[in-house]
Amino acid sequence: MAERLIDHPRVVAARTTWRGLPPFVRIAVIYLLARVVTTLLMVAAAAASTASSRFGAHATIGDLAVGWDAAWYWFTALNGYPVHLPTNTAGLVTENSWAFMPLYAYLAQGLGTALGGWGAGAVAISLISGYLASIVLFTITRMRLDETSSMWAVAFFASGPLAALFQVGYAESLFLLWLFLALWAVLRRRYGWVYPLIILMAATRPGVLAFALFLGLHGIVRLVHRRTEPLRGRDVAHILSLGALGVVAGFAWQFIAGWVTGNPNAYLLTELSWRRNWIADASPHFAPFDGFAVAVPFWSTQWGWPAAVGFVVLALALAGIAALLLFEPHVRRMGVELRLWTASYLLYLLAVFFPQSSIFRLLVPVAPLTAGALAVARAWWWRVGVLLVCIALQWLWIYNVYGLANTFWRIP
Repeated sequence: MAERLIDHPRVVAARTTWRGLPPFVRIAVIYLLARVVTTLLMVAAAAASTASSRFGAHATIGDLAVGWDAAWYWFTALNGYPVHLPTNTAGLVTENSWAFMPLYAYLAQGLGTALGGWGAGAVAISLISGYLASIVLFTITRMRLDETSSMWAVAFFASGPLAALFQVGYAESLFLLWLFLALWAVLRRRYGWVYPLIILMAATRPGVLAFALFLGLHGIVRLVHRRTEPLRGRDVAHILSLGALGVVAGFAWQFIAGWVTGNPNAYLLTELSWRRNWIADASPHFAPFDGFAVAVPFWSTQWGWPAAVGFVVLALALAGIAALLLFEPHVRRMGVELRLWTASYLLYLLAVFFPQSSIFRLLVPVAPLTAGALAVARAWWWRVGVLLVCIALQWLWIYNVYGLANTFWRIP
């Protein structure tokens, strides 16, 4: 029955017409349909909001779009960055704008002047950046997959569990655009394009240090395979220079915050202030990998596990991720560079992040590998199933962080 339906003349004609459209048009159709679905889910979440939610009993989709960290970007655009770090009665630094890079906040303010408000500018930037990122994602995956599979990768990306980020006031969409362009440039060996993209990434969101690590690993791989792909001196110079620029750009915001406030640890103290939302007596000092080390006992207690079980679960999860990156055939199909980027970024998160509900949002930058790997299998039932799971998880995320929004672990 399914085969007869697929081979029906009208279906064949529609498929032929669809494939005749330019890729950017097809991507636009996929992206807009995904945004319609997300909008309906956001409207449902707003309707489900109650007095116990941070958005109140009569929330609108506009309220959700400028909620949570979006409010911080908005506040930053209007008020700038504090010269004196705010502190609580114990003298500890409290949440402030230094946790948020400036590019997205001020671009939204500039565009919002024409569109009627910061929120409108922010959502417009997120929407446009998400579409452009989808085009670059298609281009990246097309290097390893056929065109149909790459279109499915775009569908998974545009409809993914965190797809609401494409239409709220968060900087993720803009960061993904810069990141995907930088990955594309490295894949095509157009290293000159990466210099401005590193600066743009660093001004949009944290994560450039992970890209610097990726460039170092990329250089090692190119050195190892120099007989099959010649490694020119110019490429060596670019890779080394870009890696150094990534390190400098990755630490630049810390130096800027320290210079403006007079406190060299201003940025780190600001970031650590968010950790006290979960652990009131958290150390005010940053140490690499400390976030996961203190989070495992905390979350183990929340779930009623011994801390030792939590560490075993973490070890098994890390081993499973490593096995997927090294051996899983669909993942390997996407090429060594995307696997190196994913490994670099996950190691970066392991080193600097305190795991909580925001970790799902912070995993979106690995989308070129995950969306591409999920699109490798060509069975229609698999692809439709993955898409439905993506939408179901999207609703689960939206409902919890925007509909309920009433407890410490419901933070996007």
